Amino acid sequence: MASTSGFAGIVLAGGAGSRLGGRDKPAIRLSGRSLLDRTLEAASEAESLVVVGPRRPTTRPVRWTREQPEGSGPVAALAAGLDVLSPAASWVAVLAADHPWLGRDTLRRLLEACRAAPDSGGAVLVDTGDRPQWLVGVWRVEPLRGAVPARPQNVALGGVLDRLRPLRVPAAPGEATDVDTPEDLRRALREMR
Repeated sequence: MASTSGFAGIVLAGGAGSRLGGRDKPAIRLSGRSLLDRTLEAASEAESLVVVGPRRPTTRPVRWTREQPEGSGPVAALAAGLDVLSPAASWVAVLAADHPWLGRDTLRRLLEACRAAPDSGGAVLVDTGDRPQWLVGVWRVEPLRGAVPARPQNVALGGVLDRLRPLRVPAAPGEATDVDTPEDLRRALREMR
């Protein structure tokens, strides 16, 4: 595996969970572990981890921050995470806290793809329909900072990240699946038994 030197992680964990009736998605437990802890485990090879969202118990040490104003979308959350990111980070995984089948191998593949293509701005996981999962990607920090608009509130994340011309890395089965709806949650609960 490629070295993880200079590799950090930002986990976006502040959404309203509106399609789940307002449930706190990152706190949902599957097989005894919260979705947030599952994501932090997947990013455990990062030298530092930032979580953007309300403080919750975690099994790993993280640095907490919030987007301003709270609830102003994923680009504002990404900007907040970048603001407190370690200056030593040259690569950053940008992840949502609701991908229960995300693993360390996912991030290794994305990081290796980036390092093999020096002209790319990053690498993003794509599902079986070749749709980018914008909240499962690894990015070069400086181009990512440059892509985030000065006013990031309520800006579409895909439009920002697509400008970086990321490599598209095919997802392994289930890897790109998230928990957005009650049906997603029921499926995850069934499959995690």
